[in-house]
Amino acid sequence: MEEDNHIFKRHNKTLLLYHIVFPVKYRKEAITEAVENTLKEVCIGISKRYEINFVEIGADRNHIHFLTQSVPNMSVNQIVRTIKSITAKMIFKAHPEVKKILWGGNFWTSGYYANTVGEYGNKEVIRKYIEKQ
Repeated sequence: MEEDNHIFKRHNKTLLLYHIVFPVKYRKEAITEAVENTLKEVCIGISKRYEINFVEIGADRNHIHFLTQSVPNMSVNQIVRTIKSITAKMIFKAHPEVKKILWGGNFWTSGYYANTVGEYGNKEVIRKYIEKQ
């Protein structure tokens, strides 16, 4: 039997997945293995406190990819703000040397990339399904 990854609430059942990418400020190569490990630990804490589940996290030296799942009342922008603010604060606390690399500024750029991820079909499959209704 296949696992059901939907989030169940009183009046709804949802499966909202987002691929989100954050570049490091100035595209600096600030994500070391130690920083990545801290970031993943912080994300576990975020998922316990907020309705943001981290399905997958992958880091490169100057950016990070998240596959997240959340609930309808939490916008992508809210998810991004929550993750960025908490992770940046905790990374600077655990790794003060990173702040020097970034000239004492922010850890993340102000921008981000976000895209929805479908489990049950891509745009064309769903378009054809709706067309045939």
